[in-house]
Amino acid sequence: QVQLVESGGGLVQAGGSLRLSCAASGHTFSRYTMGWFRQAPGKEREFVAGISTSGGRTYYADSVKGRFTISRDNAKNTVYLQMNSLKPEDTAVYYCAAGNQLTVVAGWYDYWGQGTQVTASS
Repeated sequence: QVQLVESGGGLVQAGGSLRLSCAASGHTFSRYTMGWFRQAPGKEREFVAGISTSGGRTYYADSVKGRFTISRDNAKNTVYLQMNSLKPEDTAVYYCAAGNQLTVVAGWYDYWGQGTQVTASS
């Protein structure tokens, strides 16, 4: 079992930055691929970024490539999402998830956090 808790969301002006954190409980964090997803009102949950167990491989949605950076610190059981040049269309609830494959498919992730709101105002 892995419990995930996100933090770092908030309100920022378009063009600004935020850094999300996701802290995991347990002693097996380093065994899991981690992903960030987001869900805007009235829309389906979508993949944002993913990172392999060691951090050596990352993958991004085209919409955030070059603006967002995913990283992890296995010693701290934490995964991060640095978000720069935020746009109003980035506004959503952001979720971190743990799974066994680096994939864009939400259904392949086994554990989810409760989410944190990110709002980029124009």
